[in-house]
Amino acid sequence: MKATLVLLNQMQSDGVIGAYAIGGAVGATFYLEPVATLDLDVFVHLRPVLGSALLTLAPLYEYLQARGCRLEGEYIVVEGWPVQFLPPAGPLEEDAITEAVEFAVEGERARVMRAEHLVAIALKTGRAKDFGRILQFIEVGVLDATRLDTILTRHSLQAKWGAFGERFLRDQP
Repeated sequence: MKATLVLLNQMQSDGVIGAYAIGGAVGATFYLEPVATLDLDVFVHLRPVLGSALLTLAPLYEYLQARGCRLEGEYIVVEGWPVQFLPPAGPLEEDAITEAVEFAVEGERARVMRAEHLVAIALKTGRAKDFGRILQFIEVGVLDATRLDTILTRHSLQAKWGAFGERFLRDQP
């Protein structure tokens, strides 16, 4: 993972990407017990291509391929890790990138989504595995309730949170 982070941070320094944040299952492992996952989800602010209004992943892929990385389906293999680069899908992911926190991994900086953003994104996505991850976050007690409430309110997810609570938390003390 360290070599992948070195390259990610170099991409940011070189201006290939703006801010980034690790999300998904790997992001969750900074707060929860590690789980088996096949890929690394990196949410990135893309730099616009000069003379174009469109955002594209092409410069990112060209940069990485020039450094020996290879494409594999929707992933680019970076130092042995299949990495999926994801532009923010909306304001929630934008906030998650902007408000990411830094962790040190083997002496290298890693920008990771806050636990509360990971929960909000999982709630928004709404797959069974996402609900399971939300329950893990609740069980380990790493969530800041005020911050989570602010995020859920800002992104109109209170109704989904209420439905989640009714379904999964009604028997909780």
